[in-house]
Amino acid sequence: MDKYLKWIATGFLMIGVGANSLAIYPLGPLATLAGGLCWLSVSIMWREAALITTNLVLSAITIIGLIYTYIH
Repeated sequence: MDKYLKWIATGFLMIGVGANSLAIYPLGPLATLAGGLCWLSVSIMWREAALITTNLVLSAITIIGLIYTYIH
């Protein structure tokens, strides 16, 4: 399961980074969030603390940014 999920997550992150660099909103942050959450799931499966921390922070920052942009 993790083999497929990590590639799906990587695809979402590449789409997110590309969309963010072209200022395509909200696709960029939403794709980044999807990739971060998928990688967070894989990181938990692997019990990799560094990846869990990285993807938890990435996802949290993205959620905060979306809330600030669309609810503020």
